[in-house]
Parts: sequence; C-alpha cells; structure tokens
Amino acid sequence: MKVKKIHILGIAGTFMGGIAQLAKAMGCEVTGSDKAIYPPMSTQLEQAGIAVSNEADPSFLKTEPDVVVIGNAKSRGDVAVEATLNTLQKYTSGPQWLAENILHDRWVIAVAGTHGKTTTASMVAWILEFAGLKPGFLIGGVPSNFGVSARLGNAPFFVVEADEYDTAFFDKRSKFVHYHPRTLVINNLEFDHADIFDNLAAIQTQFHHCVRTVPGNGLIITPNDEPNVDKVIEKGCWTPIETQGEQHADWSYKRIQSDGSAFRVYYKNTFIGDVYWSMTGRHNIRNALSAIAAAQNAGVMVSCAVEALNHFKGVARRMSLVGEVNGITLYDDFAHHPTAIQTTLQGAKQQLMIHKQQGGGNLKSNRLIAVFEPRSNTMRMGIHKDALPATFKEADAVYAFIDSAWNWSLSTRLFTQPVCITTCYEHLLQTLLHDLKAGDTVVMMSNGSFGGLHQKLLNSLRTRSGE
Repeated sequence: MKVKKIHILGIAGTFMGGIAQLAKAMGCEVTGSDKAIYPPMSTQLEQAGIAVSNEADPSFLKTEPDVVVIGNAKSRGDVAVEATLNTLQKYTSGPQWLAENILHDRWVIAVAGTHGKTTTASMVAWILEFAGLKPGFLIGGVPSNFGVSARLGNAPFFVVEADEYDTAFFDKRSKFVHYHPRTLVINNLEFDHADIFDNLAAIQTQFHHCVRTVPGNGLIITPNDEPNVDKVIEKGCWTPIETQGEQHADWSYKRIQSDGSAFRVYYKNTFIGDVYWSMTGRHNIRNALSAIAAAQNAGVMVSCAVEALNHFKGVARRMSLVGEVNGITLYDDFAHHPTAIQTTLQGAKQQLMIHKQQGGGNLKSNRLIAVFEPRSNTMRMGIHKDALPATFKEADAVYAFIDSAWNWSLSTRLFTQPVCITTCYEHLLQTLLHDLKAGDTVVMMSNGSFGGLHQKLLNSLRTRSGE
C-alpha cells in the first residue's frame, strides 16, 4: 500500500502541528514549512521526526505530495500558497483533513467556547485516559498529564478543542463545523476574533451551525447562566442538553476552599465526590463540571471522573509556574481576553489570601503583580482596550507592553493601582527588576512569546541573587 505523503503549510501552529503528529502516527510521510518555529511545537515535531523547512521555499512540491494541508494563518500572496495553486496541487484545510481521515468513525467530544477550551479538553482527555480508554486528542495547548498536544489514541473516543476561528483562506466557516461531535461542550460565548467576525451575532451563527451537526442521541453541555449561549440554543436544537453551574443546574458544586483548589461535585443535587487539585478559580471549577459531564456521556463513571481530576496536572501556559527567586514567584498564563484576565487574577488573588491566612504572609510583600501583552488579533485592533483597566482590579500593580505599531494606547489614569505602560520589552524587563520585591506574585499574561520576558526575568532575578 502506497504511503501517503503530506506537506503542511503553517506547521508551527499548535493545531497544524497537531495535525502533523496525527498524520505521522497514521503512517503518513509528513513534512511541513512555516515562517518561524519555536517551542513547544518545534520540540514536539522534532521528537516525532517531522522535517520542517522555510515556507519561502516551495521546493516541497517537487516531492509530489498527495495533498498539501494549508493552515488558516496562510493567505493568498504567500509564496507556498501561490505555488500550490499554480501547480494544480491537491490541497485541503486542517479541519477538513482531520474530519475525513480521523474523526469520521470516532465518537468526537468537542469543546467549544470563548474561554477554557484548552483546559476543559485537556480535562476530558485525562479523565478518559484515567478510565483506561486511551482517547485520541487534538488540543490547542500541551496538557501536562500527556506532554503532547495531539495523539491518535484508540477508537472510539477522540477529544478535540473546537475553535470558532475560520478554517482556511478558501473556507471561511468556523473550524468546529467540520467535526460533527457526538458530545459538545459550550463553555461560554463572548465577542472575540474581531478580525473575522463583525459582531457577536455572527459568532453565534457559527456556533448554531455546530449545534446543528450534533446527533439526537448525543449530548450538549452548556452553562446555566450564559445568555449568549442560550440564544444559540434558541435558534434550534435537536439534542439533549445538560447544564452546569454553581446552583440550579444538572451539574453543580460547592467550594471547599475559596480559591477553587478544592470543591464538591453534585449531579442533580446528589453528592458525587470531592476534588482537591492544583487548579484555582471559579472558571476552572466550571470547566471541570463540563468535563465530568462529557466523560459521563462517553460512559465513564462519575466517581472515576472526579478521582481523575484529583490527578489533573493542568496545561502548559495556564498559570504555569516559571520559577521562584528570593520570594518572588513568577507565573505564565495564556490569558488575553478581558474576561480571561479577570478570572485568572481572581483565582490568583484568592490563592494569595488563603496563603496569608495560613501564615504565609510574613514576607515584605503580598502583592499580586499583573504583567500583560495584548497579542491576539482582536487585542491588536484595540477592540477591548476600554474594558482592560477594570479587568485588572484584583492586581496591586499592572505592567503592560503595548506595541506602537498597533496605533492605540492605554491611559494610566484609567487604572486604580500603580501602572507602567511601555512600548519596549527591555524597558519593561528593567522596570520589573527594579520594582519587584520579596513576596510578590507575578502573573505574566500573553498568548504570544512576550519577547521571551518570562525566562529573561527569571534569569535576571537569579543572576541578581547570585543563584
């Protein structure tokens, strides 16, 4: 049987890099190209034995691939895209390739929503793994329980992070329309991706298209307090729904610890079990309820799902500990939308308060320091700039990098705490080195590389302390 040859344009992205790993696991000969590639995807591709070239070099076409899979970051005018079209080379999108080659005969558990997709999908995959089901998955991050963002796994279950962003330059439908899930989680819904959606209604239309693909013998899991999600369901739904929330929901909870690091799970008001884990925040409790509901729909006993979450290790770049030097603790987080920033800081603040109550507040400082870079396409456009100051209310000081090329700025007068806004990474680094003191908890938030600030700050602090 002829080995299929696949070349992937835009392989450095988490989704497309995941497609590459899945294709390799299926026995395909896989190559890829991109403008730049960096960890963690560069490490994963290297470990998988997948060769990566510069996208400006279209010589990959000489190898006569069976298909070129084109990422949604690629557009007309890209050298590799133009060469693919000009040679009449067969091509497809990542979501379409995934649907046709892997998902078509799987029980697909899709996790959608503006926030929490990566974490919730990671929880679902881990619960299934803990139950011995060895699921496949494709997630837009690296679950710490697995160490990779994608795995072929065993049939029938496949967990996919279901992104509403568009599919490709030639297919402007949302990615998740291709997945045809049997179990669908919708965490929440807010306006985002202003570069491709005009308004919230346009996003709700795409979510409704996804809802229309879920079979009648499947399940849709939604929050019980999200009107924006309710409006999607009101457009038409042919599938049973289970809700999650703090109360008056099918799946509910009660906090054991105020920071969310411990909570009790209830199903239809019946106590199921307790979760004690390293995660914090109300949002992660809600993510957990959705994950438990999805796993139960796949046949996992709820007691097993709860126990699995006691062993859940989180996701890289979701409040990941970077390091601690001289009482200064550094965290890395992916938050880039105002709501995500607010919930991340709320969880961090609650954790600090508990630490202080338990006698850990004897250092010179007990401050929560927010360091932020608005890197998403929507943020670069300045869409949420007016909402930003209020989202940092839990922080004791705010430091922000705003690229001058984005043509908008933030006024320090809009903040209620000390704030430093700069257009230079090096200035930001030096300011932090000057201002930070023992007892500070620093949360660095960006969905990009943040100019390598995380490691530079840690290394500089270590050098200063003589470590």
